[in-house]
Amino acid sequence: MTDNKKVFITGASGGIGSAICEKFYNNNYKLVLVASSDEKKKKLHNKFGDKNYYYQIDISNEEMLRDRMKEISSEHNDISVIVNNAGITKDNLILRMKTEQWKSVIQTNLDSNFIIIKSLLPNMISKKYGKIIGISSVVATSGNPGQSNYVASKSGLIGLYKSIAHEVAKRNINVNIVSPGFIKTSMTDMLNEIQKNEILNKIPMNKFGHPSDIANLVYFLSSEDSNYITGQNFNVNGGMIMF
Repeated sequence: MTDNKKVFITGASGGIGSAICEKFYNNNYKLVLVASSDEKKKKLHNKFGDKNYYYQIDISNEEMLRDRMKEISSEHNDISVIVNNAGITKDNLILRMKTEQWKSVIQTNLDSNFIIIKSLLPNMISKKYGKIIGISSVVATSGNPGQSNYVASKSGLIGLYKSIAHEVAKRNINVNIVSPGFIKTSMTDMLNEIQKNEILNKIPMNKFGHPSDIANLVYFLSSEDSNYITGQNFNVNGGMIMF
């Protein structure tokens, strides 16, 4: 392994993203964090301090993302871990879904992963070391009414990462996916008791997961303990769907 410990994380200010950042920060990684707004970037800076790196990027804007990734790739050619966590939803039934809703979710959740990995991968290949982790979702396998765009993007991630895993396996680079189920975040806090109970009845463990459940697995997949694991999709859903 390289002696460097630097991780690139998108969606760093969300519930799961914050837990992932904290896990790496507490294990002495240098953080290269991406947030979608200047306000979120400032909050991250206040939380993790001056010794880490912060970027405000609208990853739904392809041109901006490409330009900023060139900059990050040049300034941080020693990134050893990539965590693509950022994602959005713009829900609607397929017959009502606007083209903008479809394109925006696909660009943010799927296309951005292609651009980010393609930008940072050459540095990993030259150093013959890297860990790449993407965040998909339980609905990538189950489907979900009103979320055809989101489900398509998250299903696409699984195929993308498996394909890249094949391509770089001999270069000492591991590529894996984590698919969360229902995790306790601000989104689940907005559900009423009836909605929560309907969901919980579908989960054998009868509870929501915590952001730390995802962060712990992401960190494991970035460590030497996972060196013989690649091209896998790990489901963290309390048994909601079993494979």
